Amino acid sequence: MRHRHPARFGIAALTLALTAVGCSSSDGGGSASEDRAGGKETTVTSCGRKLSFDGPPERTVALDQSSTEVLLELGLQDRMAGTSNLKTKIAPEYRKAYDKVDVLSPKILTSEQLRAATPDFTIGGFTDYFTKDRVGTREELADLGLPSFVSAVDCPKQNAAKGTKSPFELLFQDYRDLGRIFGVEKRAAKLVEKQRATLTEAARTKDRVKGEPTVVWLYSVYGDTPYVAGKSAIPSEMSKTVGAKNAFDDIDEDWPTVTWEQIAERDPDFIVIGDLSERGKPGDSAADKLKAIRANPVTAKLDAVEKKRFIEIPGTEMDPSVRTVGALPRLTAGMKDLGYAR
Repeated sequence: MRHRHPARFGIAALTLALTAVGCSSSDGGGSASEDRAGGKETTVTSCGRKLSFDGPPERTVALDQSSTEVLLELGLQDRMAGTSNLKTKIAPEYRKAYDKVDVLSPKILTSEQLRAATPDFTIGGFTDYFTKDRVGTREELADLGLPSFVSAVDCPKQNAAKGTKSPFELLFQDYRDLGRIFGVEKRAAKLVEKQRATLTEAARTKDRVKGEPTVVWLYSVYGDTPYVAGKSAIPSEMSKTVGAKNAFDDIDEDWPTVTWEQIAERDPDFIVIGDLSERGKPGDSAADKLKAIRANPVTAKLDAVEKKRFIEIPGTEMDPSVRTVGALPRLTAGMKDLGYAR
């Protein structure tokens, strides 16, 4: 749906909510934090925009499942005005908290739906949610006084940082920034510590891997077109972490479209298949993907296919999110089962 001006009531209600909370958003660089107990503001920079808060947001809208679950992990369900764009089942540990949050849309949110919720803060895992034909650009939202937060993992401006910081470090940066915005720094620090321990444990597998097995990460199949992890997708980093090599890390994209012939040419040692069954589109389930791989005459002959060298992982764990580290134990266990790690 194309971006349209909201009704006058929507603008008035949104303006009233924002004025009451006292948030602002502007372009800027750098990041700083001050103690709000002393009446000072907290400022963070998200993807090139400086966001300032006089107090923790009270009516946050999450634009995707990844953002929703990190807020729930930080115990912020009571500060959420709504959620949207569910790709798969909410993780069991978040279900009770999730049930307290209004679902504004099961799909990608529109500008009308966002503004009707009168939020004082909005968060999305990807920059492409903030476009004119979705919720509006970040500049448009800032003009309404609505601060918007984008994951550092998907920030083109900061991701020169991808050359120096791993996607996991950028995720941890998200947790710390959100901890400061909402005044839950200790919870955020605890989350970083827990996930870093999982990352460290997975990295120990590297020393127990034979050679450097190659892997194709198959995320989706639309029509007869496979989408796989490229160099800048987080699965490429996961592969390196455990001593494997992403077969498509020569393509500098997150999720490039390729052909079945290209997959066959790479002849991967094993294939990781993302399951997105609940999203409900043809080609989303792991079963659909396996069927497509086996139906294609070139991929059907691959050694990895004939010998059933597959590892199944929830598709949401292939995207940057609070659940991404959960893919690492699944990956290392699968590699051990397939004989690629001791």
